[in-house]
Amino acid sequence: MSALSHRDYRLMFTGLFVSNIGNWMQTVLLGAYAYEISGSASFVGVLTFAQLGPQLFLSTVGGLFADTLDRRRLLVSAQVAQLGSSIVLAVLVAGDVPPRWTIAACASIVGITNGLGAPASSAAQFTLVPKADIPGAVSLVNIQMNLSRVIGPAIGAVLYTHLGPASVFAVNAATYAFILWPLLTVGYARRSGAVIHERGIERLWSGFRIVGADPVLHRTIVVLSIFSLTSLAFLGLMPTLAHDNLDLRPKSVEYGLLVAVFGVGAALGATAVGSWLAGHSKSRLVVAGLPAFAVMLTAFALVRDLLLAYPIVFGLGVAYFVVITAISQIFQSRLDDTTRGRVMAVWMMSFGGMVPVGTLVGGVVADHTSVTAVVLFGAAVAACLTGYVRFDGPSSIPSLPLARAAERSPAVSASNASSSERPG
Repeated sequence: MSALSHRDYRLMFTGLFVSNIGNWMQTVLLGAYAYEISGSASFVGVLTFAQLGPQLFLSTVGGLFADTLDRRRLLVSAQVAQLGSSIVLAVLVAGDVPPRWTIAACASIVGITNGLGAPASSAAQFTLVPKADIPGAVSLVNIQMNLSRVIGPAIGAVLYTHLGPASVFAVNAATYAFILWPLLTVGYARRSGAVIHERGIERLWSGFRIVGADPVLHRTIVVLSIFSLTSLAFLGLMPTLAHDNLDLRPKSVEYGLLVAVFGVGAALGATAVGSWLAGHSKSRLVVAGLPAFAVMLTAFALVRDLLLAYPIVFGLGVAYFVVITAISQIFQSRLDDTTRGRVMAVWMMSFGGMVPVGTLVGGVVADHTSVTAVVLFGAAVAACLTGYVRFDGPSSIPSLPLARAAERSPAVSASNASSSERPG
């Protein structure tokens, strides 16, 4: 893809890829370890919320930081904190089973720093390519995230099975070196050039105001929030689903393979949207992808044979990331660099923030009913959303300057100066 022809983006992409392999090792295997020592879907939900939930509450702060502070300092500080958390986690689990609150505390550090730093990371990446290459860059981000979802759990499952959980978290800590290097050296814009006249709480809500001024952005956020809250709980509850329905222990190569196959499908879905489906309407891809996702999620909730589960979870991954990548391209194409941090914070609240809430609630419901019921409910909601996702109609696409007009209102003003400050 043309985005990779830009050296700085290529270096950042590679660093994120290696780092995300470690992150997925830790995220997936921490859930497996939690279920192994507790046998509780609720505890798995708590840890998932600890790692991802802070994005719901802190992304607006992180988005404001991304548009007003030095992005390099912010991002490096966040990565160093996560590195330290992984080291502590490795030490904790190396001996006897540690108190659950210590595991949750380490997971929370990752969640808090992600909430504050993720909007800046997203904003910085997309300043490394011209606007024409942003759709390709979005697809590449989704591809690397899902390839790392394949590679990370596969490596992590082998380490976990043969060397124990401490090895997984220690290897994850080592991968942070691969992202810290480009963050310190690559020439991304350290400041956005935005001038925000709002003060206090109004500053934190400026991203929502920009989204509200553009019906396309507004509709994507509504769809994404409902989808993430109800239909994606299966992601965090995968250890419970595998144990209860497929008789798989989370501490097994078969479980790691199940997660990896899902990741292969997701990577293929993201690749398809950025390559051979690039000329198709992204709205139509979402409309086609949601019912396909609902069918595959229903099949995954009901399957009881492991050999059948593998092709089903592959198809589920494909449908899932066709939907997410298409929505993301629609969303990113309507942003500019002076507002990207704050608006991406709203995206992250809707996507990264709602998933752990759904997992937390889903874990409690699963303990009192069944994990199958939770997943089937998510499939039904995804099917119902199909009638709402019309991003191409006249009622949902305004002229792009609406969002910019909101930014230039008396309350919020964006500077037209070039955001050319680079790490130096």
